[in-house]
Amino acid sequence: MSNELFSVKGKVALVTGAGSGLGERFAKVLAENGASVVCVARRIENLERVAKEIEQAGGRAIAVAGDVLDRKSVIEAFEKAESTFGVVNVLVNCAGIQAMVDTLAMEDDQFTTVMDINVNGIWRTAQICAQRLVSANQAGSIINIASILGVQARPGSANYCASKAAVLHMTKSMALDLIGNNIRVNAMAPGYIETELTRWWLQTEEGQAAKARLPIGRFGALEELDGPLLLLASDASSYMTGTTLTVDAGHSTKISE
Repeated sequence: MSNELFSVKGKVALVTGAGSGLGERFAKVLAENGASVVCVARRIENLERVAKEIEQAGGRAIAVAGDVLDRKSVIEAFEKAESTFGVVNVLVNCAGIQAMVDTLAMEDDQFTTVMDINVNGIWRTAQICAQRLVSANQAGSIINIASILGVQARPGSANYCASKAAVLHMTKSMALDLIGNNIRVNAMAPGYIETELTRWWLQTEEGQAAKARLPIGRFGALEELDGPLLLLASDASSYMTGTTLTVDAGHSTKISE
């Protein structure tokens, strides 16, 4: 087996939500493994920090402010990517939000805003990426970041659970639509991963109780998503499309006690 099996050298990757959390980690991992990376999010300050850290580590990256709710903004991000590095052939759809509210108390905008960003934003960005790949007659890999809450539900998260379940099924349909264009579409569904955005909840009494129920007895670390990411981004997954990689140490397979 070649040690280049999971290589992304020469690829151009665009990562949404790259200013923090999973998106920041994914951008850095792709750059460390040879990809030219376009970091996209709404807050340019965070993106510029991430891009600078990538470059200081010897990678190639640019920061582009973009809003997945705005088609023009997304197109401009892809245009900037192409003018700097070339056609984007790896897309990591990581932009997303969560708002935990009980069903009886949830306002309409608390539901629709989560759906707009987590579902419509992924759809819009993936469609634009695919259209540009087809126009350039290039193959590509689209990776939609979902969650185990798209597989199993949790109280107080009807909006988020619905959005991530939609992403999983949308991934399958898009994969079938694009397979003839040599564009693969897969999803990753992480379990409870500790980041600066989730650490506050994981440290609460509720979070600690959740940890005690996990089959592995601990939360996941960011670096434990590196392998699944590189698998889906590289040609190592050339025979995979419409697939969801669940990375949760058995969490979603265990019946709640």
